[in-house]
Amino acid sequence: MTTTPESKHDKPLDGWRILVPRGGPWGDGVAASLRLQGAVPVVAPLINFAPTTDQAALDVALEQLAAGAYDWLTVTSATTVDVLFAHRAVVPATTRIAAVGETTAAALQAVGYEVALVPTQDNSAEGMAQQMISLETEPRRILALRSEIAKPVLSVQLTEAGHDVDSVVAYRTVGVPVTDRIKRDVENGRINAILITSGSVAEQVREQFPEIPDDTLLAAIGPRTARDARNAGLPVSVVADRQTVDALIDAVSHFTLPHAADEFTP
Repeated sequence: MTTTPESKHDKPLDGWRILVPRGGPWGDGVAASLRLQGAVPVVAPLINFAPTTDQAALDVALEQLAAGAYDWLTVTSATTVDVLFAHRAVVPATTRIAAVGETTAAALQAVGYEVALVPTQDNSAEGMAQQMISLETEPRRILALRSEIAKPVLSVQLTEAGHDVDSVVAYRTVGVPVTDRIKRDVENGRINAILITSGSVAEQVREQFPEIPDDTLLAAIGPRTARDARNAGLPVSVVADRQTVDALIDAVSHFTLPHAADEFTP
């Protein structure tokens, strides 16, 4: 990387063109935050979410949830919150909700769900499992909603600790091809930074942009996503110290705009 740290000012990302890899309300929110920092956001969804292939199993789980069958509901992504909201899922007061991180917790609270636990140190499925295990010394009934491609780390650890876990697929993650213009802009350096917000996004970045200039900043939202990105073959430039969008944007804002961008005009 040719970028170097710099001191912050009112518009630390002035002149930057930054690819936002998801659309919808999430993408709009990130774009707004980037504009406040002076950047030009380029919203180019690389992934989208499709219904589970086993809708019947999800329906049964949500019915049991509403009936009070579970002591805990674990939520490991904001997309799972979208699924809960779309199904108008009822979470009774007797069921506590564990969210994997601040972003997921905020998404739950925004649609009216009360969050009882967020990992204090490790914002990952493993970190959440360890905190729940230390909190719950007696066997509990737990509903773990997850993506089809998510590794069953949470369910396995909770089960091994003696809890009764129903692991249910809430949605599928699918790739979305970008336009030829976006692909060209990435390849010729007009995109100065790419936000990598999940392992699924990392895989799509690697697949859809095989030739990324060395000057392009690849910013991962946290250590786990950075690891997934590097495993996908991406040279991660910066890692946010917290798994939040604000922390990710702040991490990018500590770098100067690559000189290669001067050759192009927005």
